[in-house]
Parts: sequence; structure tokens; C-alpha cells
Amino acid sequence: MIWKRLGALLLFPVQMLYLMVKAAVCLVLPPRLRDLSRENVLVTGGGRGIGRHLAREFARRGARKIILWGRTEKCLKETTEEIRMMGTECHYFICDVGNREEVYRQAKAVREKVGDITILVNNAAVVHGKSLMDSDDDALLKSQHINTLGQFWTTKAFLPRMLELQNGHIVCLNSVLALSAIPGAIDYCTSKASSFAFMESLTLGLLDCPGVNATTVLPFHTSTEMFQGMRIRFPSLFPPLKPETVARRTVEAVQMNQAFLLLPWTMHVLVILKSILPQAALEEIHKFSGSYTCMNTFKGRT
Repeated sequence: MIWKRLGALLLFPVQMLYLMVKAAVCLVLPPRLRDLSRENVLVTGGGRGIGRHLAREFARRGARKIILWGRTEKCLKETTEEIRMMGTECHYFICDVGNREEVYRQAKAVREKVGDITILVNNAAVVHGKSLMDSDDDALLKSQHINTLGQFWTTKAFLPRMLELQNGHIVCLNSVLALSAIPGAIDYCTSKASSFAFMESLTLGLLDCPGVNATTVLPFHTSTEMFQGMRIRFPSLFPPLKPETVARRTVEAVQMNQAFLLLPWTMHVLVILKSILPQAALEEIHKFSGSYTCMNTFKGRT
């Protein structure tokens, strides 16, 4: 037993070195992309914003069926028609992911009408853009129900069948604000941090589940109407991401079975700085970059 433990201890750094080299090689020579032609993809919040672009991108890359969930029928119908025009079968269901009973009911309807979901994209989110003291209690609860608890319900609804089929992928459209919060969006930052912890735990829990994987995407500020009015001090240095770019990189991450994706790559520097700099220095960075006051002009969806 002692020799076995000693051998494992000596082998561990070799394994770490191998995995680091393998990751470096994959950056230069990306792995073969997963074929999506047999996949049924469900996108929550799929009627507009990043969700709409995700639906387009999955369709463009050959997904078998696209299923859209959302709360606004007009947007869902428009996106569904657009995907069908691309030659991909598409269906929509009105569903508030913050409502547990509604999620389970609509998940059953999807299985009966469309079939098994093999790729679940948890994209639905809301932001109210206010400080804690200015926030309505119901609005705070709404953020947590949709942005965080909604992922519990959707994952519980579809993951069991993925495990049976040994084929599935859970995707979370998170935010870099899960790792570096800002004032004026306390509901959103809190919910995204919780969502990130959920996905970290889920990803590790799937290690012994063949054929089922997870991807968490953490993008910087993206130019959608959800964050309309948000202003960064140096937009030329920190330009907002385009939703189509986030969608393209997300689908690529799924096809490459990438567990975590930070967008853009410079966000890795932010993570490193948060690990080594004192709090006072981080506060100065927030003030200098304008993230400290970026929500002062926030308007959100109209």
C-alpha cells in the first residue's frame, strides 16, 4: 500500500506535465471537431441576443434539430422561422426557466414532440442593473431563479437521459462577471458566480460519465440589448464582444469538448491579477478601467 501511494505521488507531476504539453499542442493543432449532424440542441433564451446567434451557429454547423425556449413568443417565432429557412428543423416552446414546474412540463413536451435532447445550452439570463439598496426584492429573486436555479431545473430535466444514452453536453453561457464583479449589477454578478460554481461542480461530477461533458463560457461585455447603455472607459482597448463571435466560439468549444472558455483571451490576465494583487490594487484597476462606474449609464432592454 505504501509503495502504491509513493508510486502515485511520483507519477502525479509527470501526469501534470503531460496534460500541460497536450493542452499546448491542442492550441497549435486543434483537435478534430465533433460532428453535430445527430445532435438535438435546446437553447434557453433562444429567441434573441446571444441565444439567437447560438441557434444560427448550431444550425450552420449541421445540428439535426434546434429547440428554442424563451418567454417572448414573437422573438421565438421569428428565430424559428429563420432557422427553418436555413434548412434545419426547429421548434419553439414558451418556457420560463425560473419556474421549476414549467421547466419539467415543457421538458416532457419536448421529448414527446421532438425527441431526446443531446446538447442543452443554458443561455437564458436577466439583469436589472441596480445596486442592492435600489433593487426590488422580487427583481433580486427573479435574477437568482432564472440565472442560477433555472440551470438546476433544466439540467435535472435533461441530464438523466443523456447519461442513459452516454451522449450529451451541458453548456452554460456565463459571464466574466462571475469571476470579477462590478457595482450596479449585484443581482447579475451574484447569480453568475453561483452558476459558475454549479458548472464547476457538475463538470467534475461528469468525469466518470462516458459520453457526457460540460462547457462553461465566460465572455466579456457583449454588445446585446440586455446590457444596453453599459459604458467602458477605454472602448478601443476593451471593445465589447460581438454576439456572433461569442456564439461561434461557444459552438467550437462544444465541438472540441473544451470545459472552460474565457473570451477574449485577455481575461486570463484578469484571473491571474485577481490571484496575486492586493485588494487595493484591484480597486484601482476597476477605477482606471471604468468598470467601477460602467453601470451608471445602464438602460437594459427596452
